[in-house]
Amino acid sequence: MGETHPDTLASRNNLAGAYESVGDLGRAIPLYEATLAQYEQVLGETHPDTLTSRNNLAGAYESVGDLGRAISLFEATLAQYEQVLGDTHPHTLASRNNLASAYRSVGDLGRAISLFEVTLAQYEQVLGDTHPNTLTSRNNLAGAYESVGDLGRAIPLYEATLAQREQVLGETHPNTLNSRNNLASARELAQTVQQQNAATPVTNTGQQSPSETLE
Repeated sequence: MGETHPDTLASRNNLAGAYESVGDLGRAIPLYEATLAQYEQVLGETHPDTLTSRNNLAGAYESVGDLGRAISLFEATLAQYEQVLGDTHPHTLASRNNLASAYRSVGDLGRAISLFEVTLAQYEQVLGDTHPNTLTSRNNLAGAYESVGDLGRAIPLYEATLAQREQVLGETHPNTLNSRNNLASARELAQTVQQQNAATPVTNTGQQSPSETLE
């Protein structure tokens, strides 16, 4: 089929994803980069497969802490998804979630929260309250609220997400366990804040729940 046949490119993308899954980003990133360049050449800048490839490379850059390149790619991918597939297509929503997560990673919490809020509202409208992607979006918004110390909004969202994940995914699903841990951490932080003397402000220096990515 040749180096640039779409099936070959899909296979290369899948191999890169497998390397990423086991933490071998040194091999994953060059494969993602080569695959994206070939998708752009063969299918064009805005083909859905090209956009998926670009999103995957951005996620790999984020995983190794190269947030400048990750954000640039996430921003470009989101703009193109909006143009090609529309504002509320599931791929567009996943792309918006991933960009918000990257903004959160660099401390741009104002933009992160705005994007997470929009994304959650659209997931609820398009996929429903209990779809796994909606639950991921709700978890991520809760985490962003926690990052700015807004535990009054974070904890109810964590509680709702946990209850729904237990119902939809089961008690022992990894995402359910993650939700349970996030809620416990937020409650512990809230209790610590309450116990402090009013004259001694508390800074949120504990571990914060990381955002969950979507494909």
